[in-house]
Amino acid sequence: MTHPIQSAKTALLALTIGLGAFMQGTAAEARDIQTAVVAGGCFWCVESDFESVTGVIEVVSGYTGGTSRNPTYKTLSGTGHYEAVEITYDADQVSYDQLLHMFFRSIDPTDAGGQFCDRGDVYRTAVFVANGSEEAAANQAIAAAQSALGQRIVTPVLAAARFYEAEEYHQDYYKGRSIVLTRRGPKSEAEAYKFYRDACGRDQRVSQLWGNAAPFANH
Repeated sequence: MTHPIQSAKTALLALTIGLGAFMQGTAAEARDIQTAVVAGGCFWCVESDFESVTGVIEVVSGYTGGTSRNPTYKTLSGTGHYEAVEITYDADQVSYDQLLHMFFRSIDPTDAGGQFCDRGDVYRTAVFVANGSEEAAANQAIAAAQSALGQRIVTPVLAAARFYEAEEYHQDYYKGRSIVLTRRGPKSEAEAYKFYRDACGRDQRVSQLWGNAAPFANH
Protein backbone atom coordinates (compact mmCIF):
# COMPACT_ATOMS: atom_id res chain seq x y z
CA MET A 1 0.00 0.00 0.00
CA THR A 2 1.38 3.46 -0.92
CA HIS A 3 1.93 5.76 2.04
CA PRO A 4 -0.19 8.98 1.85
CA ILE A 5 2.88 11.21 2.32
CA GLN A 6 4.72 9.41 -0.49
CA SER A 7 1.68 9.81 -2.75
CA ALA A 8 1.56 13.53 -1.96
CA LYS A 9 5.27 13.91 -2.79
CA THR A 10 4.80 12.05 -6.06
CA ALA A 11 1.84 14.22 -6.99
CA LEU A 12 3.75 17.40 -6.09
CA LEU A 13 6.74 16.30 -8.19
CA ALA A 14 4.49 15.57 -11.16
CA LEU A 15 2.81 18.96 -10.77
CA THR A 16 6.19 20.71 -10.61
CA ILE A 17 7.45 18.92 -13.74
CA GLY A 18 4.22 19.68 -15.57
CA LEU A 19 4.32 23.34 -14.57
CA GLY A 20 7.96 23.61 -15.66
CA ALA A 21 7.15 22.11 -19.07
CA PHE A 22 4.19 24.46 -19.42
CA MET A 23 6.32 27.49 -18.58
CA GLN A 24 9.00 26.44 -21.06
CA GLY A 25 6.39 25.97 -23.76
CA THR A 26 4.82 29.34 -22.98
CA ALA A 27 8.25 31.04 -23.12
CA ALA A 28 8.97 29.41 -26.49
CA GLU A 29 5.60 30.54 -27.84
CA ALA A 30 6.24 34.08 -26.59
CA ARG A 31 9.39 34.53 -28.70
CA ASP A 32 9.05 37.41 -31.14
CA ILE A 33 10.04 35.76 -34.42
CA GLN A 34 10.26 38.14 -37.38
CA THR A 35 11.61 38.15 -40.93
CA ALA A 36 13.58 40.69 -42.94
CA VAL A 37 14.32 40.61 -46.66
CA VAL A 38 17.35 42.35 -48.16
CA ALA A 39 19.38 42.14 -51.36
CA GLY A 40 23.13 42.69 -51.08
CA GLY A 41 24.66 41.22 -54.20
CA CYS A 42 25.64 37.55 -54.15
CA PHE A 43 23.20 35.84 -51.80
CA TRP A 44 25.81 33.27 -50.76
CA CYS A 45 27.73 36.07 -49.07
CA VAL A 46 24.76 37.77 -47.43
CA GLU A 47 23.55 34.40 -46.11
CA SER A 48 27.00 33.62 -44.74
CA ASP A 49 27.26 37.02 -43.06
CA PHE A 50 23.90 37.05 -41.30
CA GLU A 51 23.91 33.44 -40.19
CA SER A 52 26.79 34.47 -37.91
CA VAL A 53 24.63 37.04 -36.07
CA THR A 54 23.37 36.19 -32.59
CA GLY A 55 19.58 36.11 -32.65
CA VAL A 56 19.34 35.13 -36.32
CA ILE A 57 17.60 31.78 -36.59
CA GLU A 58 17.90 31.10 -40.31
CA VAL A 59 18.84 32.81 -43.55
CA VAL A 60 17.41 31.56 -46.86
CA SER A 61 18.75 32.54 -50.27
CA GLY A 62 16.19 33.37 -52.91
CA TYR A 63 14.79 35.71 -55.54
CA THR A 64 12.34 38.60 -55.21
CA GLY A 65 11.25 41.91 -56.68
CA GLY A 66 10.71 40.78 -60.25
CA THR A 67 7.85 40.05 -62.61
CA SER A 68 8.19 36.35 -63.43
CA ARG A 69 6.74 33.49 -61.43
CA ASN A 70 8.90 30.69 -60.09
CA PRO A 71 12.21 32.19 -61.18
CA THR A 72 15.31 30.03 -61.30
CA TYR A 73 18.99 30.90 -61.23
CA LYS A 74 19.19 30.31 -64.97
CA THR A 75 16.12 32.42 -65.86
CA LEU A 76 16.75 35.53 -63.72
CA SER A 77 18.16 37.77 -66.41
CA GLY A 78 15.65 40.38 -67.55
CA THR A 79 12.99 39.48 -64.97
CA GLY A 80 13.72 42.28 -62.53
CA HIS A 81 14.34 39.81 -59.73
CA TYR A 82 17.12 40.38 -57.22
CA GLU A 83 19.28 37.79 -55.55
CA ALA A 84 18.06 38.29 -51.99
CA VAL A 85 17.88 36.65 -48.59
CA GLU A 86 15.10 36.17 -46.10
CA ILE A 87 16.41 36.52 -42.55
CA THR A 88 14.38 34.89 -39.79
CA TYR A 89 15.33 36.34 -36.43
CA ASP A 90 14.35 36.54 -32.77
CA ALA A 91 13.51 40.19 -32.20
CA ASP A 92 14.12 39.75 -28.48
CA GLN A 93 17.80 39.12 -29.27
CA VAL A 94 18.46 41.29 -32.30
CA SER A 95 16.32 44.11 -33.65
CA TYR A 96 15.33 45.02 -37.19
CA ASP A 97 17.24 48.29 -36.76
CA GLN A 98 20.39 46.40 -35.79
CA LEU A 99 20.09 44.09 -38.79
CA LEU A 100 19.72 47.07 -41.13
CA HIS A 101 22.71 48.78 -39.51
CA MET A 102 24.83 45.69 -40.18
CA PHE A 103 23.40 45.22 -43.67
CA PHE A 104 24.41 48.66 -44.94
CA ARG A 105 27.90 48.19 -43.54
CA SER A 106 28.28 44.83 -45.27
CA ILE A 107 27.66 46.13 -48.80
CA ASP A 108 28.66 49.00 -51.08
CA PRO A 109 25.44 51.04 -50.95
CA THR A 110 26.93 53.66 -53.30
CA ASP A 111 26.95 51.23 -56.25
CA ALA A 112 23.75 51.08 -58.30
CA GLY A 113 25.10 48.70 -60.95
CA GLY A 114 25.64 45.56 -58.88
CA GLN A 115 28.03 44.57 -56.13
CA PHE A 116 31.77 44.13 -56.33
CA CYS A 117 32.64 41.81 -59.24
CA ASP A 118 28.97 40.86 -59.82
CA ARG A 119 27.38 43.31 -62.22
CA GLY A 120 23.82 43.74 -63.47
CA ASP A 121 20.29 44.08 -62.11
CA VAL A 122 20.31 40.70 -60.35
CA TYR A 123 23.06 41.90 -58.01
CA ARG A 124 21.64 45.31 -57.08
CA THR A 125 21.06 46.14 -53.44
CA ALA A 126 17.66 46.81 -51.86
CA VAL A 127 15.68 46.62 -48.64
CA PHE A 128 12.24 45.05 -49.05
CA VAL A 129 9.73 46.29 -46.47
CA ALA A 130 6.44 44.71 -45.45
CA ASN A 131 4.86 47.62 -43.56
CA GLY A 132 5.18 51.27 -42.60
CA SER A 133 7.27 50.53 -39.56
CA GLU A 134 9.88 48.67 -41.60
CA GLU A 135 9.83 51.41 -44.24
CA ALA A 136 10.50 54.09 -41.63
CA ALA A 137 13.30 52.01 -40.10
CA ALA A 138 14.88 51.42 -43.53
CA ASN A 139 14.79 55.11 -44.42
CA GLN A 140 16.31 55.97 -41.07
CA ALA A 141 19.05 53.39 -41.61
CA ILE A 142 19.81 54.90 -45.02
CA ALA A 143 20.04 58.40 -43.54
CA ALA A 144 22.39 57.14 -40.81
CA ALA A 145 24.56 55.24 -43.31
CA GLN A 146 24.73 58.24 -45.62
CA SER A 147 25.76 60.50 -42.75
CA ALA A 148 28.39 58.03 -41.54
CA LEU A 149 29.80 57.40 -45.00
CA GLY A 150 29.58 60.94 -46.33
CA GLN A 151 28.42 59.61 -49.70
CA ARG A 152 25.05 59.23 -51.39
CA ILE A 153 23.32 55.92 -50.69
CA VAL A 154 21.61 54.48 -53.77
CA THR A 155 20.13 51.34 -52.16
CA PRO A 156 16.34 51.67 -52.56
CA VAL A 157 13.56 50.79 -50.14
CA LEU A 158 11.01 48.67 -52.01
CA ALA A 159 7.66 47.14 -51.14
CA ALA A 160 7.98 43.49 -50.23
CA ALA A 161 7.10 41.08 -53.01
CA ARG A 162 6.80 37.32 -53.13
CA PHE A 163 10.03 35.67 -52.05
CA TYR A 164 11.02 32.55 -53.99
CA GLU A 165 13.51 30.22 -52.36
CA ALA A 166 16.54 29.55 -54.52
CA GLU A 167 17.56 26.06 -55.56
CA GLU A 168 18.73 23.74 -52.80
CA TYR A 169 22.35 23.82 -53.95
CA HIS A 170 22.49 27.57 -53.22
CA GLN A 171 21.42 27.19 -49.59
CA ASP A 172 24.34 27.24 -47.14
CA TYR A 173 26.70 27.12 -50.09
CA TYR A 174 29.52 28.51 -47.94
CA LYS A 175 29.30 25.38 -45.76
CA GLY A 176 29.23 22.94 -48.67
CA ARG A 177 31.45 19.91 -49.06
CA SER A 178 30.55 18.92 -52.60
CA ILE A 179 33.40 19.17 -55.10
CA VAL A 180 33.20 21.84 -57.80
CA LEU A 181 35.59 22.80 -60.57
CA THR A 182 37.22 26.24 -60.24
CA ARG A 183 39.93 28.10 -62.13
CA ARG A 184 42.33 26.67 -59.57
CA GLY A 185 41.15 23.11 -59.98
CA PRO A 186 38.67 20.96 -58.03
CA LYS A 187 37.67 22.37 -54.64
CA SER A 188 34.98 21.79 -52.05
CA GLU A 189 32.07 24.22 -52.23
CA ALA A 190 33.30 25.85 -49.01
CA GLU A 191 36.76 26.37 -50.53
CA ALA A 192 35.22 27.57 -53.80
CA TYR A 193 33.07 30.06 -51.88
CA LYS A 194 36.05 31.49 -50.05
CA PHE A 195 38.01 31.71 -53.30
CA TYR A 196 35.07 33.48 -54.97
CA ARG A 197 34.59 35.93 -52.10
CA ASP A 198 38.29 36.82 -52.02
CA ALA A 199 38.59 37.11 -55.79
CA CYS A 200 35.45 39.23 -56.03
CA GLY A 201 36.91 41.78 -53.62
CA ARG A 202 33.84 41.98 -51.39
CA ASP A 203 35.62 42.29 -48.05
CA GLN A 204 38.31 44.52 -49.45
CA ARG A 205 35.79 47.05 -50.78
CA VAL A 206 33.60 46.92 -47.66
CA SER A 207 36.64 47.49 -45.46
CA GLN A 208 37.71 50.38 -47.69
CA LEU A 209 34.30 52.00 -47.32
CA TRP A 210 33.45 51.24 -43.71
CA GLY A 211 36.73 50.48 -41.97
CA ASN A 212 36.25 49.09 -38.47
CA ALA A 213 32.47 49.62 -38.74
CA ALA A 214 32.23 46.72 -41.21
CA PRO A 215 30.77 43.85 -39.16
CA PHE A 216 31.60 40.89 -41.42
CA ALA A 217 34.66 41.77 -43.51
CA ASN A 218 37.34 39.10 -43.14
CA HIS A 219 35.33 37.19 -40.53
